[in-house]
Amino acid sequence: MMSPTMIHAAERDRLLASYPDVFRRSFWQRWGLALCAGVTVLYLAVCFVAFNVGPAFMQGRWDRAAIYVQDWYSWRAQPRLRFVDGAVVPQWSSRRQYPEGADIDWLRPMADGGYSVIYDGEGNRLDVHPDRVDIFVDGASYPVAITAEGVEPPEGAPAGVVFDGTKVMVDYGFEGSAEIRGSQVYVQRRFLGWANFFFDIRSPFWGKSFGEIANLALLAERVDPDRSNVRHMVDDFLGNSAWQHADILSKLLQTLVMAFVGTLLGTLFALPLAFIAARNITLNRAANWGMKRLFDFLRSIDMLIWALFFTRGFGPGPIPGIAAIFFTDTGALGKVYAEALENVDDKQREGVKSVGASSLTVNRFGVLPQVLPVFVSQSLYFWESNTRSATIIGAVGAGGIGLKLLEAMGTNADWDKVAYMVVLILIVVFVFDGISNALRSRLIGKPMH
Repeated sequence: MMSPTMIHAAERDRLLASYPDVFRRSFWQRWGLALCAGVTVLYLAVCFVAFNVGPAFMQGRWDRAAIYVQDWYSWRAQPRLRFVDGAVVPQWSSRRQYPEGADIDWLRPMADGGYSVIYDGEGNRLDVHPDRVDIFVDGASYPVAITAEGVEPPEGAPAGVVFDGTKVMVDYGFEGSAEIRGSQVYVQRRFLGWANFFFDIRSPFWGKSFGEIANLALLAERVDPDRSNVRHMVDDFLGNSAWQHADILSKLLQTLVMAFVGTLLGTLFALPLAFIAARNITLNRAANWGMKRLFDFLRSIDMLIWALFFTRGFGPGPIPGIAAIFFTDTGALGKVYAEALENVDDKQREGVKSVGASSLTVNRFGVLPQVLPVFVSQSLYFWESNTRSATIIGAVGAGGIGLKLLEAMGTNADWDKVAYMVVLILIVVFVFDGISNALRSRLIGKPMH
C-alpha cells in the first residue's frame, strides 16, 4: 500500500513544471537570509573591536553614572563645616536649601561648638568637633584627629571609610557621604524628591504643608495686602530663584515657537517649489532637475549644522533656530510634496483642463485637492518632530530650552533641574504627538488608534 505522503512520478513532474519557483529556488532564495544575518553579525563584531566597545564599558565610571541617576530623583544638601578659631562654622552653597537660622533635624549643634550630622539614625552619623571628627558606622565610633598638618586616619575603619593620604572619605550609601580634611568637612546629605520645588527660602510659603498652603490660598488673611495669597503663590513659584520656573517655561515656549514658525515657513515655501519639481506638473526637465537638487542640498545638511551656521551669522537666539528648521524642512517637505504630486490621478486634471481652465486653475482644482491631505499630514508630522529637534539645536546657541538644559548639565550639580526640564519636554512631545495624530486622522479619514 502506498504511503499517503507519496505521489506518482507523473504528478511530481507536473508539480515541478507548474511551480518551479517553489521547488527549484535560487541560491539567494535558499541562503540569502542566513548570509545577510552572518554578514550583520560579522559587521557588528568588527565594530565592537574597531570602536573599543569592550574596554570602554570596562573603563566606564559606572559609580558616577549611578550618582547622576540618583540626582535626577533626589536632592543633596551640601554644607561645608569649616574649622575656624576653635569652632565649627557651617557654610552653605549658593543653592541654599534652608533659610538662615532654620532648625535642621539632621544637622544638630553640640555643646562644644561642633555639629552632629545624622545620616541613618543615631548609628550612622558624624560628630564634628573643633579638634576631631567621630565617624559612627553601625554604632561603632572611629575618631579622626584634626591637626595642623591635616587629618590622621582612623584605625580599623570599615570598608565605607577610606583614607587617600590627604582626606578621609566616608560613604553612607544613598543617605550621603562626607570628606574630612584638615580645614573642613564637606558634607553631602541626600533626600528623595526635589528640594524647594514650589517655593524658595525667601518665600513666606516655604516649608508649609499642602494643608497649610490650601488654607492660606482659600481662607486665611492676605500675607501681602497688595495682592491675594493665590497671586502671591504664583509669583513666588515663577520667581523661584533655585528652580527658575519662569525662565524655564519661557524658554520652553520659545522652543515651541521655533518649531511652529520654522515648520510653517518650510511648508509655505516647499508647496509652490514642489510644483516646479514635479515632472508631470512642470514640463521642463531643467527646472525639475534644478529644483530637486535644491531640495537635496537643503535637506542633506543637518539641522544642527544649519543652526551653527546661522548662530554665527545672527548670534544666539530663536532666529537661528527658526532659520535652521526652515531650511531643513523646505528641502525635506519639498521632496515629499513633489513625489506626491507626481503620483496624482491625471483624470481629474484632464477634466478641469477640458473646460478651458488655465494652468493655475487646473492645479488649484484638479491637483491640490488630491494631495492636500497628504501635504498637511506631512507638515504636522514634521511639526511634531521639530518640537524635539528644536531642543537639540537650542543647545548650540539657537535659543529655547535646549540652551537652558545644556547650562544645567554644565554645572554638574543641577541634575534634578535637568530631570525637571526633560519631564517638561516629554509632556510637550506627548501632547503635540496626540494633537498631530488627531489632526492627521481627521484629514485622511481614518479612526485614531
